[in-house]
Amino acid sequence: MPGNRPLDVQVSRRRVLQWGAGAALLGLTAGCSGTDDAGSTIGPDSPEVRAYAESEERRFPGGRPVAYELSATQSDVDIAGTRTAAWLYNTQLPGPILRADVGDRVQVRFRNQLPESTTVHWHGLAIRNDMDGVPDVTQSPIPAGTEFVYDFIPPDPGTYWYHTHGDLQRGRGLYGALIVDDPGAPSAYDTEFVVVLSDWLTERTPAEVFDQLRGGGMASMPGPDMTSAALGGDAGDVRYPVYLVNGKPPNDPTVFTARPGQRARIRLINAGDDTAFRVALGGHRLTVTDTDGFPVEPVDTGSVLIGMGERYDAVVTLQDGVFPLVAVAEGKGAQGFAVVRTGGGAAPDPAAAPRELTAPPLTVADLRATGADRLPVVDPDVTLEASLGGDMKKYSWTVNGQAYPDHTPLAVHSDQRVRLVYTNTTTMWHPMHLHGHTFAVARPDGSGPRKDTVIVLPGQSVATDIDTTNPGQWIMHCHNDYHLAAGMATIFSYVT
Repeated sequence: MPGNRPLDVQVSRRRVLQWGAGAALLGLTAGCSGTDDAGSTIGPDSPEVRAYAESEERRFPGGRPVAYELSATQSDVDIAGTRTAAWLYNTQLPGPILRADVGDRVQVRFRNQLPESTTVHWHGLAIRNDMDGVPDVTQSPIPAGTEFVYDFIPPDPGTYWYHTHGDLQRGRGLYGALIVDDPGAPSAYDTEFVVVLSDWLTERTPAEVFDQLRGGGMASMPGPDMTSAALGGDAGDVRYPVYLVNGKPPNDPTVFTARPGQRARIRLINAGDDTAFRVALGGHRLTVTDTDGFPVEPVDTGSVLIGMGERYDAVVTLQDGVFPLVAVAEGKGAQGFAVVRTGGGAAPDPAAAPRELTAPPLTVADLRATGADRLPVVDPDVTLEASLGGDMKKYSWTVNGQAYPDHTPLAVHSDQRVRLVYTNTTTMWHPMHLHGHTFAVARPDGSGPRKDTVIVLPGQSVATDIDTTNPGQWIMHCHNDYHLAAGMATIFSYVT
């Protein structure tokens, strides 16, 4: 397959592919033959899903009710001096931070005030299938001008986020942080910074970018600034005009304030469409404590590499002064920027390059799950293969040779240990995300960290171990939004 060519795009036509458009609910009518099980699928309205919801209620009998109102609306934003027509939650970029405790009964009344249908996905939470927010898989799309109440119990503490699962909508601004606290856990920090990273188009929409990608129109050839050794080669398909930290560009940065000597917890969330970020705090070492909501053995590092959909938590003891929090758009020759201020002094230059960036960044290979959060080492009951493929000339991305909505489901039964092996046959890295579950990166000693999104580098394989305890139909896909739109998805399908 030819190498990817990143682009500064110009648009000449509407795109023709809409993933999932017209597919029947559950996505199980088109191209889904070939399950080697005679049983029927367990859909979001199945008794097994209702039984799971009831078991969660019994597991958390004292959960308090937590209610939120969330609206998706059209609203202009000023980014780097350019007025952009955005789609936002509660007119904020990013959307409001939603917060709950483990075991709370969370109800989010969502109003769709956009000109097209949409849904909301609660990324990383192993909640009941009918609340997962994937159109034509777990629910019907929510039409424009209507509302839907999401009702779920967050079972695990950690850093999560929410975003649209509508076709190429996320890059217009529909994302926000979701934090789940454990009220029984001792506090190991004095202050907290929630850091949402994103790439941003100022003059085009993601749909228009996708048009250009599908049409083969390329405005710039890749150069050294569009590749990354840490990502195995090509850094992405799109060069963005600006990269944001909490919705703010480098020339108008977000400022986090604290006192010298305080211990800060930094919750990093990559909400981008096509960009991995290398994150560092100037003058400080980061101690990574969690990834994708689950603890790891603490690791000291200068910087962290975070792919789309991933989250990393780090703690740091803050020095006295003003420091750059830098999110380098990996391989793209630009960066997001924020300021951490604990004392007086001038703000750093938005182009600051802290020395902490010079060493290789921390990746999943450097992480080990804590003992309490390791999956027991057992032989898998079934091994499933997910071959990641692509055709750049057609801009089609596939799982096992099929571009979604065409797919052959990955069929599983409840209460199995499933090994899912991703093999990347392309020249592009892919952050692969499985809904409704956490998995362990498979290692012989069981030390693999628990995650829900994992980077699969070009020409490499990553094996993940999953305990099938959450019945339903779950999409598994690349979290590069353009790759998803071009077909890199399938269904992790529970059957009876």
